[in-house]
Amino acid sequence: MHSWVPTRWLIAGEWRAHPVRMGLAVLAIAVGVALGFAVHLVNSAALASFGRAVASVQGRADVSVRARSAAGLNEALYPKLAGLRHVQAISPVVELPASWGKLARPGSEARGGRFTLIGLDPLRAMAVTPGLVGLSRAGQSGVGSRPQWQGDAIWLSPALLRTTGLQPGAKFTLTAAGRQARFTVMGRLAAAGDEAQIAVIDIAEAQWRFGQLSRLHRLDLKLAEGAGARAAVAAALPADAVLATPEAEASRADALSRAYRVNLGMLALVALLTGGFLVWSAQALSVARRRPQFALLGVLGLPRAGLVRQLLAEGLLLGLAGAVLGVTLGYGLATLVVEQFGGDLGGGYFNRAQARLGFDLVAALGFGGLGLATALAGSIAPALAAARTAPAQALKGLGDAPDPAQAPRAWPSLALLAAGGLAALGPPLFGLPLLGYVAMALLLAGGVALMPALARVALAPLARAGSAWLPLDLAVRRLWGVPQAAGLALSGIVASTALMVAMAVMVASFRQSVDDWLVAVLPSDLYLHLEAAEAGGLAPADQARLAQVPGLASVRFQRVISVRIDPARPAVSVMAQSGDHNMPLITSTDAPAPAGTTRTLISEPLAWLYGWRVGEVHSLVIGGQPRRLFVAGTWRDYARQWGAVMLPLEDYRRLTGDVSATEAAFELQPGADAHTVQNALQAALPAAVQGQAQFGRPAEMRAVALTIFDRSFAVTYALEAMAIIIGLIGVATSFSAQVLARMREFGMLRHVGVPRRQILQMLGLEGAGLGLIGALSGLSLGLVMALVLVRVVNPQSFHWTMDLALPWPLLAGLVAALVACAGGTAVIAGRRALSGQALLAVRADW
Repeated sequence: MHSWVPTRWLIAGEWRAHPVRMGLAVLAIAVGVALGFAVHLVNSAALASFGRAVASVQGRADVSVRARSAAGLNEALYPKLAGLRHVQAISPVVELPASWGKLARPGSEARGGRFTLIGLDPLRAMAVTPGLVGLSRAGQSGVGSRPQWQGDAIWLSPALLRTTGLQPGAKFTLTAAGRQARFTVMGRLAAAGDEAQIAVIDIAEAQWRFGQLSRLHRLDLKLAEGAGARAAVAAALPADAVLATPEAEASRADALSRAYRVNLGMLALVALLTGGFLVWSAQALSVARRRPQFALLGVLGLPRAGLVRQLLAEGLLLGLAGAVLGVTLGYGLATLVVEQFGGDLGGGYFNRAQARLGFDLVAALGFGGLGLATALAGSIAPALAAARTAPAQALKGLGDAPDPAQAPRAWPSLALLAAGGLAALGPPLFGLPLLGYVAMALLLAGGVALMPALARVALAPLARAGSAWLPLDLAVRRLWGVPQAAGLALSGIVASTALMVAMAVMVASFRQSVDDWLVAVLPSDLYLHLEAAEAGGLAPADQARLAQVPGLASVRFQRVISVRIDPARPAVSVMAQSGDHNMPLITSTDAPAPAGTTRTLISEPLAWLYGWRVGEVHSLVIGGQPRRLFVAGTWRDYARQWGAVMLPLEDYRRLTGDVSATEAAFELQPGADAHTVQNALQAALPAAVQGQAQFGRPAEMRAVALTIFDRSFAVTYALEAMAIIIGLIGVATSFSAQVLARMREFGMLRHVGVPRRQILQMLGLEGAGLGLIGALSGLSLGLVMALVLVRVVNPQSFHWTMDLALPWPLLAGLVAALVACAGGTAVIAGRRALSGQALLAVRADW
């Protein structure tokens, strides 16, 4: 116990003497811990909620046979699978995207919503998916009293009952597959959970009322025991069906936001790494200032190992405080994010799931442990350096005076930078850009470690030339002669500046690319989109009526369906469009399509995910049959992360027989009023789909899209703002600590006749010079890290590319702020250091 008395005394004294600097180190650790923990909590809650909703819709069958597209399955597959000896029970299902009320665009106050409409046979479902069988007002399932399941009976999930505000006995009007129907709410789906927005009706009613005669969308199966049951079912499936296992559905749900949440988590870890550099800077400055204290303790008998333990204990205390604060802030941030942005951090992945936040103790200990490890790692080098200093030298203030003739070694940092460059060239691991983030960490470490050598090289010409102005000459020779001290002051600037610049450039590049893409893909004057209309939309007569609306010069219709290629991945979009394809092509070919193929364009994400290339022929199930598609080009697409295929509307109708449309683009006649034409189009729509119709003009659609973009990157903006604030405070505290540690040097200068005014000028030039070198170095390193984010991390995460855009006003303002902050802080700290105590600081040497 006695050996820890100096430790407690020194730690308490340091915290009392420099609370701002220590608080900054704690805050830097806390920010990284808080962001990582918050991202983990929010996404874990959202995934669990989304998984529960998916399980409710699935009904928790052993496996499900699903249609690859909204066209559904031929119901002849039902008796075929029912006859397999591996199938104990089977329940046919019609599953349709549906809506109620008027679906609102973002910012609208219209009341309505989407849900999943399920049609099933309750007698069959009781044996396979009893959770989808509804309860009547009396609490009965209705099984055995068949009339309750016919006619206009409908059962709603608890979540849908809350959303609509309906009670049993109320009338419920809904739209699905382009048709509208009115039902009576008979009761609730008690086993559907609190997240699922679903409604259940009799399967015959679903087929008859919504144009699905002889069609099914899903077959839920209860399998017999045995390893070959799934394989036997899969072997019996036609081309337009896919076996959906619970594991595949969980993987698909996880894939929706996996890259998004991993990227946010990695950015949090980069912020934590930056905090580690700030801890190192704070500890190293503290060691430089307190070398005489440590020397005195050494003379009094404190061994070098004890001194190392002392400084590591300080780092451990910093890390512990940062970890506790970070976990607390992270939980509070997660709560705020769930309330304000939902469970997807604003990314739009789980817009139908309500996250229920919980405290994850294991994750809290894990992220807190990362904070502790970061703080300890930042304290090791200063502790070892202090232990190597001879007590006699330290007592005379010579322990921090390296030989100016010995140039700092640059090869270790250059090796780190080279390793970072090689890591950036690596492929994705497990579908994630893990090597890209390793590259960013190596580049950051190498850039910070290079600062002493870079300061020596940058200042060498000025040091050789000299200056007639004494303050400038002293400032240059001081920085050139003690590059380690310069590198110490620069480390925090470079680390925080590089992170700021990398994120700012990445977000600016992404936003500008999205804006340019929106301009390219929205050339028309007015657009129409039918929400929740995947199973059916505008009939040919409806399309003809819209085309006759006065004020229109032309109209292009489009049909969009979803097709599953891989059961473990979200579906790809098949877009059938009339007229010219106004798409921002990346690659294309003029080669004619081979015989028996359909000429198509594919989106960039589809090329990334499935390896399709221009000039190749691939097969895709469209209209229930495999179709051979010739890839004629690749276009940039930011709207569909999991891929899209575009083909001419005429070819789609020939292949499928589906003549409906779900979207339209309108060109107006010169002088036509867009608002008047939009009202006329709304009136010309069938009453069944008017609540699903969403009209938009290019400017409005761009504004909405960019608002969604900013919402998605709200956490990144917050991280960027925190990095800027911490960086500026770090610059201020670093220079303040360095200036206060040089009291003896200032006393010497005063004794030899250097005026106080010139010393302050020297300090201002030193600070501004270091700030400029650090800002430019951080800017350069940040641009390299931004290239890794733009060229490696984003394509490997989201499967699309972007153009580099540099926000020069922001970057120039950042450099100017850092230079001014560094110079101003050095002068303010110098005024304190140049008090009467500076003259007394050298008395012990004489």
